[in-house]
Amino acid sequence: MHMADALLSPAVGGTLWIVSAATIAFCSRRVRNEMDSRKIPLMGVLGAFIFAAQMINFTIPFTGSSGHLGGGLILAILLGPYAAFLTIASVLVVQAFFFADGGLLALGCNIFNLGFFPAFIAYPLIYKKIVGTTPTSTKISVASLLAAVIGLQMGAFSVVLETVASGISSFPFATFAVIMQPIHLAIGVVEGLVTASVISFVYNARPDIMRSAIETRPKTNQPGRTLVLIFLAIAVVTGGVVSWYASKEPDGLEWAITKITGRKELKNSEQGLHGTLAVLQKKMAFLPDYAFRKPEEAPVETLEQSEKTPDMKTEARRLGTSVSGIIGGVLTLGLSFLIGSMLKRKETDHRKRGDRPLIYNINHP
Repeated sequence: MHMADALLSPAVGGTLWIVSAATIAFCSRRVRNEMDSRKIPLMGVLGAFIFAAQMINFTIPFTGSSGHLGGGLILAILLGPYAAFLTIASVLVVQAFFFADGGLLALGCNIFNLGFFPAFIAYPLIYKKIVGTTPTSTKISVASLLAAVIGLQMGAFSVVLETVASGISSFPFATFAVIMQPIHLAIGVVEGLVTASVISFVYNARPDIMRSAIETRPKTNQPGRTLVLIFLAIAVVTGGVVSWYASKEPDGLEWAITKITGRKELKNSEQGLHGTLAVLQKKMAFLPDYAFRKPEEAPVETLEQSEKTPDMKTEARRLGTSVSGIIGGVLTLGLSFLIGSMLKRKETDHRKRGDRPLIYNINHP
């Protein structure tokens, strides 16, 4: 559900940049005051895990479409909504700048659509209400499924609103919504099942992590080296190997655009802000589309070379995917860890100077 710049006007894209930046600033203040510093390693490895998981597109049967995990709900349940929003923003920043996944103008929209709804609506108003203070496997499964579906439906509808408000694609509102919502309902069901599996695993392995989030108080123990290493290993295997087998079908948004326009993607304007950002992204994305850069002009192949090309291309594609998954995971882990460490360091400095905290309420919404 990563939006491309071609869908957005500078006014809408810029507005969502401001909204997302303000939300990041708000979350940073809350994390600085309430998150236990011993939870920062979990924040980093979960960011790497979500980056890798988003590389795995799964086919939606009978549709010709695919979807991928958003991950915002998993982050909110395990980290709390504020750290979750910062972590998903880190994932999307790394994807946009270094892998050309999602436009730079659309980055604010993507952060809002994939971060705000699961962290600040689906998690506190649906998941927590169902799970309550006595989580069980059944409650976790039901809550994860409903929260994931509703959060993704809100995100998909937000994409429709942002696209139509931009007015540069000429998509009819009703048609776009009717196509977008059902396909993302199917994707949401899969995300809910994956979320339930991940959260159930963590609950069985370290129930104290779940209780600390449910009881809305900071953790007193470390998140567990074993759990951190498990998520790190899953991220490496997922990004480095499992990503080879991701579905090649267009994702839900691309599929919807194809249904309306008959084209796989919209052509981005080469003029103005769109053109400038496209050039900037092309320069910064050293592994565009999670693959090695293609040479500007490929040499003419001989017959002997062409016979070897399919295997060579497959090996090159897989190597590029593996390198992208591992490097992207490392970058996301580093950025998430850096953000958490910097925020806690600032809070420590405030306390050493005797400054009063900016926010006293440590409860999640």
